[in-house]
Amino acid sequence: MVDLTDLEPGSPLAGDWIPLSVPEIRGNEWKYIKDCLDTNWVSSVGGYVNRFENMVANYVGVPHGVAAVNGTAALHVALLALGIQPDDEVMVSTLTFIAPVNAIRYVGAWPVFIDAEPETWQMDPQLVVDFLERECRWDKDKLINKNTQRRVAAILPVHILGHPVDIDPILEVTKKYNLRVLEDASEGLGATYKGEKVGSLGDAACFSFNGNKLITTGGGGMVVTRDKHVAQKAKYLTTQAKDDPLEYVHNEIGYNYRLTNLLAAMGVAQMEQLDDYIKIKLRIADRYDEALADVPGVTLMPQAGWAESTKWLYTILINDEITPRDSRQVLSELEGRLVQTRPLWTPIHLSPAHKSSFIMGGAVAQRLHKQSLSLPCSVGLEEENQEKVISYLKEFLLN
Repeated sequence: MVDLTDLEPGSPLAGDWIPLSVPEIRGNEWKYIKDCLDTNWVSSVGGYVNRFENMVANYVGVPHGVAAVNGTAALHVALLALGIQPDDEVMVSTLTFIAPVNAIRYVGAWPVFIDAEPETWQMDPQLVVDFLERECRWDKDKLINKNTQRRVAAILPVHILGHPVDIDPILEVTKKYNLRVLEDASEGLGATYKGEKVGSLGDAACFSFNGNKLITTGGGGMVVTRDKHVAQKAKYLTTQAKDDPLEYVHNEIGYNYRLTNLLAAMGVAQMEQLDDYIKIKLRIADRYDEALADVPGVTLMPQAGWAESTKWLYTILINDEITPRDSRQVLSELEGRLVQTRPLWTPIHLSPAHKSSFIMGGAVAQRLHKQSLSLPCSVGLEEENQEKVISYLKEFLLN
């Protein structure tokens, strides 16, 4: 068996490897990065940082963007800027990458895990309502979790795989209880909910520009918001909470979370390509949909009628009660053909790092994790290679 993570550029097998999701560099990246080098603006200040922040914020439809070194750092400072305190509780999707949950713990708060719903695989809004209405009590001006006696302060829905959470019911109930809403839109750049861009729906939102995302700066993240005070606080915290830049006076604990001008230059070039990249992702998804629609036991990637998904990471479910192989066996077989795939994340309520936290539901996320398989869908995926993947899948799932 070949470990695909060990394949280096230039190795004998690298040319045959079909990766899961890798960066696409086809625009002005070289030009803009060279401009940074030529002008010596390479660190955490510079015109490209401001330009990148403005481009992302304008695209989402909000006035403020604050760049950070990665998506996790953006989540960390956004929670602080929204006023989340130690021993508060934050509702969060359990079917997610662990970053938003870790960020909750960074600020000393605690996650309350919310299961996925089976139709779109996103955070279940009914469970949010059930938790707030049945598991909590109003105590003067605070909402208290009856099970833990902690204040419930916020909700952090995670838009996974390029599809939005059904957020209107969540916004309605959180408004009733005066809770803050922070969207983790790390995987959702470009997606829309009822015609509105993901990232513009809550009090603030965070994006990630990691190497496997729709656009990338190698690393990098961003906080976006309509609230200028949240934006000011986020920028203050990402720049070491510097109150007097001459005498270096710091009234709070800050962080060295500022994005560099070099990486922001790459982000500007990537943003120029974003709409084209989304079109390509949707074409890739359409080919998978058409080819796999009639394979028994396979559930295609969903899209709700109120959503426009970017299909960022094309994912199917494999029901091994019907198919001859389960998702992990298919993963192993594909790895042997030099095709990289992966399952969805182990639900975070099962993670030893967060095992003591409160959970609403969990069975749906556990089933989705067990049956899921994310398929190669890089923007640069050649149609010939996608046809190889489809052929292999049919071989393993029909025989």
